[in-house]
Amino acid sequence: MAAEQQKPQQENVVYIGKKPIMNYVLAVITQFNNNASEVAIRARGKMISRAVDVAEIIRNRFIPDVKVKNISIGTETLKSPDGKTVNISSIEIVLSRG
Repeated sequence: MAAEQQKPQQENVVYIGKKPIMNYVLAVITQFNNNASEVAIRARGKMISRAVDVAEIIRNRFIPDVKVKNISIGTETLKSPDGKTVNISSIEIVLSRG
């Protein structure tokens, strides 16, 4: 049960993709404005650097009292369209307020 409390709720997760960075920054800020105590930023592959950028923009420009609670890295195994198994790096950055 302690592990369940450590993970943010599913609706407090922002998945990073190919949209402009400020779209994801706004999504995280909106979560915090809706009284979320934690927000997780998740990304895979080439989008990992974008996830780090989102976290740093929020911490340095918009909400200075947000702290990085946890950073988890890992590898996800996916099937490519041609049937091959591909390993893709992933990251989860959990931001906490207060």
